[in-house]
Amino acid sequence: MDVAVFEFGTIAQATDSFSFMNKLGHGGFGPVYKGTLANGQEIAVKRLSKSSGQGPNEFKNEAKLIAKLQHRNLVRLLGCCIHGDERMLVYEYMPNRSLDKFIFDETRCRVLTWSKHFRIICGVARGLLYLHQDSRLRIIHRDLKTSNVLLDSEMNPKISDFGMARTFGGDQIEANTNRVVGTYGYMAPEYAIDGLFSAKSDVFSFGILLLEIISGRKNRGFYHSNQSGNLIEHAWRLWKKGKLLDLADEFLVETGDLSKLLRCMHISLLCIQLYPEDRPSMASVVLMLGSDNELPLPKELGFLFHKKPFEANSSSGNDGSSSRNEISSSLLEAR
Repeated sequence: MDVAVFEFGTIAQATDSFSFMNKLGHGGFGPVYKGTLANGQEIAVKRLSKSSGQGPNEFKNEAKLIAKLQHRNLVRLLGCCIHGDERMLVYEYMPNRSLDKFIFDETRCRVLTWSKHFRIICGVARGLLYLHQDSRLRIIHRDLKTSNVLLDSEMNPKISDFGMARTFGGDQIEANTNRVVGTYGYMAPEYAIDGLFSAKSDVFSFGILLLEIISGRKNRGFYHSNQSGNLIEHAWRLWKKGKLLDLADEFLVETGDLSKLLRCMHISLLCIQLYPEDRPSMASVVLMLGSDNELPLPKELGFLFHKKPFEANSSSGNDGSSSRNEISSSLLEAR
């Protein structure tokens, strides 16, 4: 698979035999452990769980894809370990864990000033642009979310978890699948309903991530008194009233750059428009984040509701996402 291979004994020793004290978390792939190699290098080890919804195919997919990727905003794969039934991926260790641990925590979110928020937003955008356009392989991530954005010691963001990613040919625009994978709340409508995915479905996920970063609230499970719906609907209502700034976290409003805050929220609405052709490319998003040029007005947005079960797969672990849902789409018309 063109990646370094670690001996099982080396990984077991590094993680103190996969000690509970070294466990960092648990995702769709399985548990993740912190380890320290004999040379002092810290590592993160993803160990495939036998009960995981992801299996050998996802393991090989992630190893093959990320081994070929080199970008400062993508997590770096150091190697893998295959020993009997054991399947493990060895990554560089990210001391500040994942983005969701900060933005959804009332205390830790204040560690992130607006300048750090904006640097994270731009870093994720550049990482996604690299996947879509600048890497040797054209890659659709399919599971971009706050828990899959890791933070290094300087709070620089790195996109992780490529088990669900797919490569596109040079002239390929979209693909179809009967197996919908990803995390509800971040899925584009055309992907959740019809299994169609493209670079624009990643753009939709980025738009949700952007909304969550600025508001400090989750799209899925969002609650607002006397109002139904999700964070997208709440943002749309505020946009129509000319009060979009009310969506932002109070700490960011008090300490941040209001014009950039509003601009980022405006960009997020452009990214989560219902129709893929209306959404900007990640190249356009990066340009919009770095300029003061006038932005187009967003058209109708894609809203996802969860009702009766239907056959679908979710890559999420214990982040509260369901693996079986029926998802329907509806619109709110702009006036």
